[in-house]
Amino acid sequence: MSNHLANSYDYLLKFLVVGNAGVGKSCMLHQFLHKRFSSDTQHTIGAELGSKILTVDPAKNEQHERKIKLQIWDTAGQERFRAVTRSYYRGACGCLLVYDVTDRESFASVSNWLKDAKSLASENITIILCGNKSDLTDERQVTTAEATSFAEENNMIFLETSAKTSKNVDRAFEMCTNAVIAKVDSGVIDVNKNGSGILQNDRKTTMTNSKETSNIDQKIDLLKRETEEAISKFKSTPCCK
Repeated sequence: MSNHLANSYDYLLKFLVVGNAGVGKSCMLHQFLHKRFSSDTQHTIGAELGSKILTVDPAKNEQHERKIKLQIWDTAGQERFRAVTRSYYRGACGCLLVYDVTDRESFASVSNWLKDAKSLASENITIILCGNKSDLTDERQVTTAEATSFAEENNMIFLETSAKTSKNVDRAFEMCTNAVIAKVDSGVIDVNKNGSGILQNDRKTTMTNSKETSNIDQKIDLLKRETEEAISKFKSTPCCK
């Protein structure tokens, strides 16, 4: 790993985007990464990976703003891929749980997606409930009030989003990122604990300390291996042969 790569971010976070097929998960990720709406997005098969660096406030007693690299897994929402996509949950510290405000069935399925996220991902995972397609006001089937109530009951942050207009899409990822980093700063999350879903990059030591650089290499290799294992499991399923 070069010093430039090693020092390009302070933390690497593993995020998930989950929810029923057709709720707009891929469109939200595309809007977040590329600042445009794609109307011809195909259903995700297995999972797709995107990444982006955000800037957050400095840590206590520090001056420089922190750069946070998000490793975002957009997972398939179709039931036949459910067992496969669960492989991607391991070690995730953040999650956008997406439903379609014009599709009550997608909202009814939120409980199952929430159960998977809480049981399979990091124990301190931050979950943002996103009611997508909020621009389709005449087709709404799920009220803001009932979604707000559900989010409060399950200790989630709630936002209504629109991948088409970009409403609250950036904000959802930013709020999730800030909430995760706040847990790190307060000690709720131990970044050195296996399965935290967070890789801390010490900029001050990686430039001079080969041991620290080696540790980062090993952790990134672990993330790569987890990815390869998930992809291998996906390819071996009967539906994908």
